Amino acid sequence: MAWTRVLLLSLLAGVLLLSLFRETQGAAVRDDKDAKSKESPGRVFMEASDASHFLKRRSRRSPKSYAEMMAEYRVIRATSERRRENQEEQRTEFENYAEEERDEQRERTQEKNEQYREYYYDGMYPRYPHHRHPH
Repeated sequence: MAWTRVLLLSLLAGVLLLSLFRETQGAAVRDDKDAKSKESPGRVFMEASDASHFLKRRSRRSPKSYAEMMAEYRVIRATSERRRENQEEQRTEFENYAEEERDEQRERTQEKNEQYREYYYDGMYPRYPHHRHPH
């Protein structure tokens, strides 16, 4: 019950403060009706000649000129060529890396197998015939 009284008093104080300071001018919203009457009704952002030149040059839905289309095509083609070269370079680097890894793994495996054969072969038994190299 006490918290409702505190809430009600704080809301009442807020309304009272807002009603007292309503006459002051805020930073975000100005209530100047005279400023609107001072402006000219026909004011535009650019000169009429500039606007007509802009609209004559190319409207929003008009097709692009041949030069514009070719320039865009050259940019797209150059971008795709750079992308293709970059991908090819990365692929080549990865293939070289993978080939080196396979070669190193093959060498390590061969060394392990040779060490294993040397360690476990006591010379008493001949090698299996399918292990012999033909002379």
